[in-house]
Amino acid sequence: VISTVSDCSAREDNTSAIEMNQSNLSDSVLKESDELDENAFEKHLSTYPLPDPDLFIRTGGEQRISNFLIWQLAYTELYFSDTLWPDFDAKELELAFASYAKRRRRYGLVPEQIES
Repeated sequence: VISTVSDCSAREDNTSAIEMNQSNLSDSVLKESDELDENAFEKHLSTYPLPDPDLFIRTGGEQRISNFLIWQLAYTELYFSDTLWPDFDAKELELAFASYAKRRRRYGLVPEQIES
């Protein structure tokens, strides 16, 4: 699945998800004993039910996330390109994929944890 995102506010998205979870608790959809865990929280994000991205490509020479998908990018590989978005073509996408293919996904683990 290839998704593109523009004009997205992660702070707004996260705040909305928290408010929805609080509302569910107030409306007794959740019992007070229910724990607010990652799965419950993610169900209220604007990207639900899409999986978290494997690769985040930032164009235009910027090397920051800029309030994009803060929660969803926790274990995402980041790729930064100097090419502006209108000029980002199939060749540029292949470069991003080639860079991604060389990486070893660890999902928060250190190398020693993967090897054992």
